[in-house]
Amino acid sequence: MFNKEVKSIIDLIQAFPTEESCIEHLETLRWNGNVVSPFDAESKVYTCKGNKYKCKNTGKYFNVKTNTIFDNTKIDLLKWFMGIWLVTSHKKGISSIQLGKDLGITQKSAWFMLQRIRNCFGLDNDDQLSGEVEIDETYVGGKAKNRRKMIRKDKSFETKDRFRKSTVLGMIERDGELRAMHVGNSTEHSLLPPIVNNIEKGSTLYTDELRAYNKLERVYDHQTVKHNKGEYVRGLVTTNTIESFWAILKRGIYGIYHFTSRKHLHFYVDEFVFRYNTRKITESQRFNLILSNTENRITYTELIYG
Repeated sequence: MFNKEVKSIIDLIQAFPTEESCIEHLETLRWNGNVVSPFDAESKVYTCKGNKYKCKNTGKYFNVKTNTIFDNTKIDLLKWFMGIWLVTSHKKGISSIQLGKDLGITQKSAWFMLQRIRNCFGLDNDDQLSGEVEIDETYVGGKAKNRRKMIRKDKSFETKDRFRKSTVLGMIERDGELRAMHVGNSTEHSLLPPIVNNIEKGSTLYTDELRAYNKLERVYDHQTVKHNKGEYVRGLVTTNTIESFWAILKRGIYGIYHFTSRKHLHFYVDEFVFRYNTRKITESQRFNLILSNTENRITYTELIYG
């Protein structure tokens, strides 16, 4: 564990000078002295040499990295720790090219590392948002005028669907938690189900005048701000908070990542949501929070072909 508050990458390197120190920190966060087999949680565990363990019921050996994002990695844990520190502490993220240069690894390895880390950002939360909640949608993708002339002239449904912007839905509780997700489109069939699943019935909802939100008044106190008439605030009715998050998200995508595919957009959305929801805690607490949630291993094959 940290002996002091770690506030910089230099402090991080000093706190974890060896691979053994990284392993001990992971064991403390994951098991806290009570080792649990990843193959059978009810099994007795035998301690072996070299920070290895054996599951009695299955006969399999494992260590603290088994079934985590560090499983079968050839990259030193310190470099993983540095990657986690950088992506969680940089407000707008870090590109795989820059991370590869900082860690001395290839861009391909850095991209895979970042995607595995991002897969841990989607922390499970069964609690619903309540009270006053702002809802808005935004669109991520290139401008039509920047596409090739041949694509702009093609009016077929297949081409339009392939090159349309991706829709992201966001919900933020006043003085509370933010949730955002990549959805199919901006129709009520795509927007209403996640809203109902994430927001407690009877809450007060603030949205813009998008027609897809009209049916919300059946189960919520739904109030609308009319942007098409130049109205952005009417008393408590506003969507300025969620729109400020969209600004952070888009500045990160346009300025750092430059492009995100529709297939992997949800990883990047989860990254920005995680940093926003943890903005009031320290870098050390945010770092440990991710290390406590690393049992979300995803393989390279699943990332590319899944």
